[in-house]
Amino acid sequence: MTDPYERLRAEAEAGRVEEVVVAVPDLQGRLMGSRLSVPYFLEEAARGGFGACVYLLATDVEMDTGPGYAIDAWDSGFGDFVLRPDPATLRTVLPWDEGTALVLADAVWPVGPGGGHGPGHGPEHGPEPVAVAPRHVLRTQLDRLAARGLTAYAGTELEFLLFTASYREAWERRYTGLRPAARYNTDYSLQGLEEVEPVARRIRRAMTRAGLRMETARGECHPGQYEIVFRYDEAMATCDNHVLFKDGAKRIAAAEGASLTFMPKFDEGEGNSCHVHLSLRGTDGTPVLADPSAGDGMSELMRHFIAGQLACLPDLALLMAPNVNSYKRLQPGAFAPTGIAWGRDNRTCPIRVVGSGPSLRIEHRVPGGDANPYLAVAAAVAAGLYGIDNRLPLPPEHTANALADPAVPRLPATLTEALHRWEGSGIAAELFGKETVAHYARAARAELSAFERAVTDWERVRGFERL
Repeated sequence: MTDPYERLRAEAEAGRVEEVVVAVPDLQGRLMGSRLSVPYFLEEAARGGFGACVYLLATDVEMDTGPGYAIDAWDSGFGDFVLRPDPATLRTVLPWDEGTALVLADAVWPVGPGGGHGPGHGPEHGPEPVAVAPRHVLRTQLDRLAARGLTAYAGTELEFLLFTASYREAWERRYTGLRPAARYNTDYSLQGLEEVEPVARRIRRAMTRAGLRMETARGECHPGQYEIVFRYDEAMATCDNHVLFKDGAKRIAAAEGASLTFMPKFDEGEGNSCHVHLSLRGTDGTPVLADPSAGDGMSELMRHFIAGQLACLPDLALLMAPNVNSYKRLQPGAFAPTGIAWGRDNRTCPIRVVGSGPSLRIEHRVPGGDANPYLAVAAAVAAGLYGIDNRLPLPPEHTANALADPAVPRLPATLTEALHRWEGSGIAAELFGKETVAHYARAARAELSAFERAVTDWERVRGFERL
């Protein structure tokens, strides 16, 4: 049975699916949407989509709206865009949500007079994509690759910290004084995970049943930290799996009376990363980054691709590290990149070349667990294309500790610095367009404004008694 919606109909008739969640990834990479009855979905929403407020793509973590988003003007009355389901993303098995199917959607502007805020809305026009929607931002870059006869394959490595407290308990404690589910560093360890494994095992098995292909799983450095690596796939499918994993993992932890976080730096210990592995293939599926006849084993295209990463990193860092907390991880001594360099199997560089022959690829080590995968992968693809199109020469490989080398140019050290680079970048405007640059600059300013108004525990400890 090849039609996904006929498969859904059969599952519903067999009593295994009762409703369908239609969701769009928001600016933070979270799934936002509605539950639909199966009949309504199949008879109406599957074909024409359904309306959702435009503010879903114009809010911060707290779902706060503010002025400055072009698609979300208060003067226009907070209208709707249309969530158009992508049948290729349909899942009829969600072990953490019994009886529920899920399909991801693309945000498009309504067709017809007065419909939406995008260009070309009239009876003679088809639905126009919402340009700033994360899935569309990635699709635009993948289409640019396709025009050159290339396809991107990606894999993500996600780390999280698991705690024994429930999300309710963690909230009531203001996320302080939480007990990690492991007592010490369990990196590659097979012991010390007695309280981690029951939850981690349920997550692994649930993801496999949901159609995600796990490769490896293990404990990590911070007490209670765990990493799950899934099999690579075409870039869009990998990002779709990524957001599904984060949503499902949190809900499984909640069902177990526990909690987990993907935030890049929960405390002063090791942070949560989201390393992105990226490779390219031709239209016939042949890997194009390797060249066995070259002395370094890399094709000329790969050398340009890496050079583009290095050239664009400062200007595109905002798409990979979008929050204030992102930059707490990207600090000296945190075993995360701080400079701009590349190296073979060199974990001190943001661009690590790994594999050989057909498996040759780059590992992008800048994104943390908070990264929106669509934006992070879009940034890496766009940067690589910039290097290819401009035939940028590859700088020498860094073979020493790039974290400690003062000669290595530095990444933006704060969200403020990343915002200034992004907003003033001709490269960002060229690769993503002025609308997307303005939209994500506005999102960064909202994050910074919220942080600047907040009073932190650090300030209370330093100032309550002694100032």
